[in-house]
Amino acid sequence: MPQDEVLARRQELLTGERTAPGVPDEAYWFPRHLAAYAWVAREFAPVGQALDAGCGEGYGTATLRRAATFACGLELDGLTCHHAGSTYPEAGFVRGNLVELPFRSAAFDLVASMQVIEHLWDVCAYLREIVRVLVPGGAACISTPNRPTFSPGLLRGERPTNPFHVEEFDAEQLAGLLTAAGLVEVRVWGLTHGQRILAWEHQHGPVVPALIAAIGGRVSPAGMAEFVGTLDWQDFEIDQIDSVAVQDLIAVGRAP
Repeated sequence: MPQDEVLARRQELLTGERTAPGVPDEAYWFPRHLAAYAWVAREFAPVGQALDAGCGEGYGTATLRRAATFACGLELDGLTCHHAGSTYPEAGFVRGNLVELPFRSAAFDLVASMQVIEHLWDVCAYLREIVRVLVPGGAACISTPNRPTFSPGLLRGERPTNPFHVEEFDAEQLAGLLTAAGLVEVRVWGLTHGQRILAWEHQHGPVVPALIAAIGGRVSPAGMAEFVGTLDWQDFEIDQIDSVAVQDLIAVGRAP
């Protein structure tokens, strides 16, 4: 498919919440999401069978495939699932529901589900299904925006202002949900801005509020669009949490 057609297809798939490569308005969000996938692929390589549960556009599944014998992406939306399969033929893609995974038990060595949990009404069923399809000792990796940073002032259990989110979580909540689902050795990591973004923010102020202001037609810092257009996944860092100021949470647990 010609590049301009690929870009147009990705623009059609954008809902205001899903991100994709090659889209100027997603120049900050896409590398931020890709950084989490790259970290999972690096931390767990080599791995056998990997599942990307709630894969969206499919770039994350393709990233996991580099570390896995096989990677499968699961997506409920049929149009998006078809696009992922045609764009990333190195991976497999299946249409299905996250709370009723269409796989046998103990089918996967790794399940990644990135930026998904905050969208779901039945989080408990979703996590139970992830545990079910993992082999004993298999790893689950769940990422989500860090509520105290993403929605300052929003309390636990309150409905987010983001219309695509059902609930947002802090690190303690996320760890508790994974533990309650039966996962063991649960640890929570945090994604933060790397030095290049921090240096820009030191001069111009926080980048995410500036991006949101620009979407709303308000004045943004001079040169912001140009700077954001140069970002890649290596401009984000992931480490163990020592502050509530992380941008995203990544919880990792093992199936018993």
